[in-house]
Amino acid sequence: MANAYVPGLQGVVAARTRLSMVDGKNGVLVIAGFPLEEIAERATFEELVYLLWNDRLPNGRELADFRAQLAGLREIPPITRDVLEAAAERKAPAMDALRMAAGTLSLRTDGETLPEGQYRDALVAVARFPTIVAAYARLLARDGLIAPHHGLGHAANYLYMLSGTRPSDARARALDTYFNTVIDHGLNASTFAARVIVSTESDVISAVGGAIGALKGPLHGGAPGPALEMVFEIGEASNAEPFMRAKLARGERLMGFGHRIYRVRDPRADVLARAAERLFAADGDTTLYDLAREVERVALRLLDEHKPGRNLRTNVEFFTALVLQGLGIPVDQFTPTFAVSRVAGWTAHCLEQLAANRILRPESEYTGETARRWVPLEQR
Repeated sequence: MANAYVPGLQGVVAARTRLSMVDGKNGVLVIAGFPLEEIAERATFEELVYLLWNDRLPNGRELADFRAQLAGLREIPPITRDVLEAAAERKAPAMDALRMAAGTLSLRTDGETLPEGQYRDALVAVARFPTIVAAYARLLARDGLIAPHHGLGHAANYLYMLSGTRPSDARARALDTYFNTVIDHGLNASTFAARVIVSTESDVISAVGGAIGALKGPLHGGAPGPALEMVFEIGEASNAEPFMRAKLARGERLMGFGHRIYRVRDPRADVLARAAERLFAADGDTTLYDLAREVERVALRLLDEHKPGRNLRTNVEFFTALVLQGLGIPVDQFTPTFAVSRVAGWTAHCLEQLAANRILRPESEYTGETARRWVPLEQR
């Protein structure tokens, strides 16, 4: 008997993983054994990458070596820059530019000493994604490119390459927290795409390219911008209720609220809410943060009123938008910035898949005819 067709593979278990566990019913996210709130606000991004790839946190020497290895790979080769410049001339969307540039990472650079292989590809992808995204943002703005700063951590260096200014510890900590919060999240669409590709024993760079293609879709990676736009459109706390009541009356969504998996508050939202509060307080202007929290408060009340029983709560996108805006990252770079973090999760899944590989080859259910007969061309 054929297996039952499950639209969207909802509820189908297609992989076993030690990398992350999502419990949407209870609002729990575990990253490699650590509850998200236990590690996201404490670890550096490099520590979490090491954890995902090695199933343990590094000691001091291991962390220093790993940081140095990643920092030494940050420079992008000339061909990658050529691709980005050509994309910028045509004003291609940032995710298209990232997808095209990522494909060049299979090529070895002059003087590269890393051996060929999947781990080399993983290192290069994680190290160079920030450089690619920052370079493209500056090319679009017609600003000069800024070379990586090898003395800065992963998050701080990304902010430096975007702005040319060495970020404060508070700003680097906010971005580290954001990167840690979104580094991995179960078998989402882009992660599944990466695992499918690498399960054929293709290379990690090809798998990462497929993951970028999945992330480009607005159903996966396109929500932080609209969430922030809604807050800006509201403008003042007194406008929040009439504005959102009107949206709900028109049957429109409130962006940043509700999630396909979480039936309670998204645990990532709590972590990023605290990160946003610290970031705006450190910068000395909490106006936008205060407005966003009032928008959130009113939105939750109105959603309970208009959609009783749905339990629609704040999701990660709402506070993602607030943190990235506070860091001065342009809205069109929100999803590429997400990819700067998630590439660590994608590569971790690729390495895990390859360690005990079996090609991912689900079945399909045929719905067409079965007894058609050939009709010669002159009789059609």
